[in-house]
Amino acid sequence: MEFRKNSAVSFDGYQRRVVVDPANCAVSATYDYILNDPRFEGITPFENKIWLSSPTMHGDEQKWVDEAIQTNWVSTVGANINEVERITAEMTGSKYAVALSAGTAALHLGIKLCAEKLYGQPKAGHGSLEGKKVFASDMTFDATVNPIAYEGGEAVFIDTEYDTWNMDPTALEKAFELYPEVRLIVVAHLYGTPGKIDEIKAIADKHNALIVEDAAESFCATYKGKQTGTFGDVGVLSWNGNKIITGSSGGMLLTDSEEWANKARKWSTQSREDAAWYQHEELGYNYRMSNIVAGVVRGQLPYTMEHVAQKKAIYERYKEGLKGLPVKMNPFDSETSEPNCWLSCLLIDEEAMAPFVRGEKESLYRSEPGKSSPTEILDALAAINAEGRPIWKPMHMQPIYRSNPFITAHGSGRARSNAYISENGAVDVGADIFNRGICLPSDNKITPEQQDIIIDVIQRCFR
Repeated sequence: MEFRKNSAVSFDGYQRRVVVDPANCAVSATYDYILNDPRFEGITPFENKIWLSSPTMHGDEQKWVDEAIQTNWVSTVGANINEVERITAEMTGSKYAVALSAGTAALHLGIKLCAEKLYGQPKAGHGSLEGKKVFASDMTFDATVNPIAYEGGEAVFIDTEYDTWNMDPTALEKAFELYPEVRLIVVAHLYGTPGKIDEIKAIADKHNALIVEDAAESFCATYKGKQTGTFGDVGVLSWNGNKIITGSSGGMLLTDSEEWANKARKWSTQSREDAAWYQHEELGYNYRMSNIVAGVVRGQLPYTMEHVAQKKAIYERYKEGLKGLPVKMNPFDSETSEPNCWLSCLLIDEEAMAPFVRGEKESLYRSEPGKSSPTEILDALAAINAEGRPIWKPMHMQPIYRSNPFITAHGSGRARSNAYISENGAVDVGADIFNRGICLPSDNKITPEQQDIIIDVIQRCFR
């Protein structure tokens, strides 16, 4: 068959748009519309793609970027950086906020600050966590845990709990039974939902452990009225392009320690000493935020709660529209938490799961009446030009970390099978949520009418 650029071909009842890149003759194909399938009768794909979560600009961003350019402050110093640090500290209730190039940079420096407090300054060429284990959230983006490896440490992944999809305090306590020497915990708040941070902090205090709190996805989410990112010894925010607000990139390190704030600023600008020449006594990094990026963030910050309100409305429309289906929305504790609803997700009931399998890069499924699977729903969304995603694949399942310890509420989650004795009671919660869950299109520019179509398509997947 001859493929032409943007040509449509029919194959096994599906219509595909085949796109050929003339530069390298690469072919990519996406299902645009399912033919001869009653589930999709009367559905027309969206003309413009509905994204999972894309940036939303308001115009104020241009003002501060232009000012930076006109005044020639286009480096890693300037009024925009100063204001972003001041406003962020004020909004979160932190004493200090340090503007950095990415949330990952903030996580790295936060972990390094804690590690050096615990174990001292390493020699150049050595990590501050060499030979040390660190407890870390299991179901998260790998940026949460990679800085542990940057510093030479070994992440011990703590299983997830069903109530909030975050670190399970019971599993964390079990981890301390197995590894009582650990003194550092890296905990994330998934999809904008606060975890059980009071319980986690109480366990940390009991074992004299420090906490790095990854609130990259949960800016302006609160637990018992307090901002996430302010419970730990160090907190982290992200201004990545898909977050509640964005600078296109960028992140923040939150701390109540002036010494740590100054140290983070020093490390982030190559650890230059106070000398007339370039002198360095510590390893440094090029992690400081640009004044241009800070201009975008400065223009975004006043619209934060507007974006949060839009995200919450999207969550509620999904929750109402999917009633009656064998699914549940990503949960939160309404008595203690106020999530920012960054991403709306669903979890298919176990008995309503249609057969499907995942490999390392591909997935196969079979349709069954009254049932569905994450891959089937994601394919259906892609067919109408809407973006969904699988739930974060747990870190203990990632090829790079398959040899790392993994702890559940029952103890070690590794090597639980037995050829002679049936294993009962041990549940890998993160793997279960990954297996049954999906992230729904949650862009704050989605209209109620567009969301109704997405809900209709999801409902049809279960027919």
